[in-house]
Amino acid sequence: EELEQYCWDTLNSGKVIPGYGHAVLRKTDPRYMAQREFALKHLPDDPIFQVVSLLFEVVPEVLMKHGKAKNPWPNVDAHSGCIQWHYGVREYDFYTVLFGIGRALGVLSNIVWDRALGYPIERPKSVTTDMLEEIAGIKEKAAEK
Repeated sequence: EELEQYCWDTLNSGKVIPGYGHAVLRKTDPRYMAQREFALKHLPDDPIFQVVSLLFEVVPEVLMKHGKAKNPWPNVDAHSGCIQWHYGVREYDFYTVLFGIGRALGVLSNIVWDRALGYPIERPKSVTTDMLEEIAGIKEKAAEK
Protein backbone atom coordinates (compact mmCIF):
# COMPACT_ATOMS: atom_id res chain seq x y z
CA GLU A 1 0.00 0.00 0.00
CA GLU A 2 2.86 2.38 0.81
CA LEU A 3 4.50 1.67 -2.53
CA GLU A 4 1.23 2.25 -4.37
CA GLN A 5 0.73 5.56 -2.56
CA TYR A 6 4.30 6.59 -3.39
CA CYS A 7 3.59 5.89 -7.07
CA TRP A 8 0.44 8.01 -6.94
CA ASP A 9 2.28 10.83 -5.16
CA THR A 10 4.98 10.72 -7.83
CA LEU A 11 2.46 10.86 -10.69
CA ASN A 12 0.32 13.53 -9.03
CA SER A 13 3.40 15.74 -8.60
CA GLY A 14 3.82 15.73 -12.40
CA LYS A 15 6.71 13.27 -12.47
CA VAL A 16 6.95 9.94 -14.25
CA ILE A 17 7.87 6.55 -12.85
CA PRO A 18 11.25 5.70 -14.40
CA GLY A 19 11.53 2.33 -16.11
CA TYR A 20 7.89 2.13 -17.13
CA GLY A 21 6.51 2.75 -20.60
CA HIS A 22 8.18 2.47 -23.99
CA ALA A 23 7.91 4.54 -27.16
CA VAL A 24 7.14 1.51 -29.34
CA LEU A 25 6.31 -1.55 -27.24
CA ARG A 26 2.78 -2.01 -25.96
CA LYS A 27 3.59 -4.90 -23.64
CA THR A 28 6.28 -5.76 -21.11
CA ASP A 29 9.71 -5.25 -22.65
CA PRO A 30 11.16 -8.72 -23.43
CA ARG A 31 14.56 -7.48 -22.24
CA TYR A 32 12.97 -6.72 -18.86
CA MET A 33 11.56 -10.25 -18.71
CA ALA A 34 14.94 -11.79 -19.59
CA GLN A 35 16.60 -9.79 -16.82
CA ARG A 36 13.81 -10.68 -14.40
CA GLU A 37 14.24 -14.41 -15.10
CA PHE A 38 18.00 -14.03 -14.57
CA ALA A 39 17.46 -12.19 -11.28
CA LEU A 40 14.89 -14.73 -10.04
CA LYS A 41 17.49 -17.44 -10.56
CA HIS A 42 20.68 -15.69 -9.43
CA LEU A 43 19.72 -12.97 -6.95
CA PRO A 44 16.28 -13.73 -5.50
CA ASP A 45 17.26 -12.50 -2.01
CA ASP A 46 18.75 -9.20 -3.17
CA PRO A 47 16.77 -6.43 -1.41
CA ILE A 48 16.86 -4.13 -4.45
CA PHE A 49 15.58 -6.92 -6.69
CA GLN A 50 12.76 -7.52 -4.20
CA VAL A 51 11.73 -3.85 -4.53
CA VAL A 52 11.90 -4.11 -8.33
CA SER A 53 9.62 -7.16 -8.12
CA LEU A 54 7.13 -5.27 -5.97
CA LEU A 55 7.17 -2.40 -8.45
CA PHE A 56 6.42 -4.89 -11.25
CA GLU A 57 3.28 -5.92 -9.35
CA VAL A 58 2.15 -2.39 -8.40
CA VAL A 59 3.17 0.16 -11.05
CA PRO A 60 1.34 -1.15 -14.16
CA GLU A 61 -2.00 -1.15 -12.33
CA VAL A 62 -1.39 2.37 -10.98
CA LEU A 63 -0.46 3.63 -14.45
CA MET A 64 -3.57 2.04 -15.98
CA LYS A 65 -5.77 3.69 -13.36
CA HIS A 66 -3.94 6.99 -13.91
CA GLY A 67 -4.85 6.73 -17.59
CA LYS A 68 -2.11 8.86 -19.16
CA ALA A 69 0.41 6.13 -19.99
CA LYS A 70 -0.03 4.44 -23.38
CA ASN A 71 2.15 1.62 -22.15
CA PRO A 72 2.10 0.90 -18.40
CA TRP A 73 4.53 -2.03 -18.63
CA PRO A 74 8.17 -2.08 -17.49
CA ASN A 75 11.03 -1.54 -19.90
CA VAL A 76 14.63 -2.68 -19.61
CA ASP A 77 15.56 0.34 -17.47
CA ALA A 78 13.23 -0.86 -14.70
CA HIS A 79 15.56 -3.78 -14.06
CA SER A 80 19.06 -3.22 -15.42
CA GLY A 81 20.25 -0.96 -12.59
CA CYS A 82 19.31 -3.56 -9.99
CA ILE A 83 21.48 -6.22 -11.61
CA GLN A 84 24.35 -3.84 -12.25
CA TRP A 85 24.29 -2.68 -8.62
CA HIS A 86 24.22 -6.29 -7.38
CA TYR A 87 27.35 -7.10 -9.38
CA GLY A 88 29.26 -4.04 -8.20
CA VAL A 89 28.61 -1.40 -10.87
CA ARG A 90 27.93 1.44 -8.42
CA GLU A 91 28.64 4.43 -10.65
CA TYR A 92 25.30 5.54 -12.09
CA ASP A 93 27.08 7.25 -14.99
CA PHE A 94 28.20 3.81 -16.21
CA TYR A 95 24.62 2.56 -16.63
CA THR A 96 24.00 4.61 -19.75
CA VAL A 97 27.39 3.65 -21.15
CA LEU A 98 26.65 -0.06 -20.71
CA PHE A 99 23.22 0.40 -22.29
CA GLY A 100 24.88 2.26 -25.19
CA ILE A 101 27.34 -0.56 -25.77
CA GLY A 102 24.45 -2.98 -26.20
CA ARG A 103 22.74 -0.61 -28.62
CA ALA A 104 25.98 -0.17 -30.55
CA LEU A 105 25.99 -3.87 -31.41
CA GLY A 106 22.58 -3.48 -33.05
CA VAL A 107 23.67 -0.38 -34.95
CA LEU A 108 26.84 -2.10 -36.14
CA SER A 109 24.94 -5.13 -37.41
CA ASN A 110 22.58 -2.76 -39.23
CA ILE A 111 25.56 -1.07 -40.89
CA VAL A 112 26.85 -4.48 -42.04
CA TRP A 113 23.47 -5.23 -43.68
CA ASP A 114 23.36 -1.77 -45.21
CA ARG A 115 26.77 -2.31 -46.79
CA ALA A 116 25.95 -5.86 -47.89
CA LEU A 117 22.72 -4.74 -49.56
CA GLY A 118 24.16 -1.47 -50.82
CA TYR A 119 21.67 0.64 -48.83
CA PRO A 120 22.20 3.83 -46.88
CA ILE A 121 21.78 3.57 -43.09
CA GLU A 122 18.10 3.05 -42.31
CA ARG A 123 15.88 2.12 -39.40
CA PRO A 124 15.91 -1.63 -38.61
CA LYS A 125 12.22 -2.04 -39.50
CA SER A 126 12.99 -0.99 -43.08
CA VAL A 127 14.40 -4.45 -43.89
CA THR A 128 12.26 -7.30 -42.63
CA THR A 129 13.27 -10.92 -42.24
CA ASP A 130 10.85 -11.82 -45.04
CA MET A 131 12.57 -9.35 -47.36
CA LEU A 132 16.00 -10.80 -46.55
CA GLU A 133 14.74 -14.35 -47.09
CA GLU A 134 13.31 -13.35 -50.48
CA ILE A 135 16.60 -11.68 -51.47
CA ALA A 136 18.56 -14.77 -50.43
CA GLY A 137 16.08 -17.09 -52.14
CA ILE A 138 15.42 -18.93 -48.89
CA LYS A 139 11.73 -18.08 -48.77
CA GLU A 140 11.09 -19.50 -52.24
CA LYS A 141 13.01 -22.70 -51.43
CA ALA A 142 11.04 -23.20 -48.21
CA ALA A 143 7.74 -22.64 -50.05
CA GLU A 144 8.67 -25.22 -52.72
CA LYS A 145 9.19 -27.97 -50.10
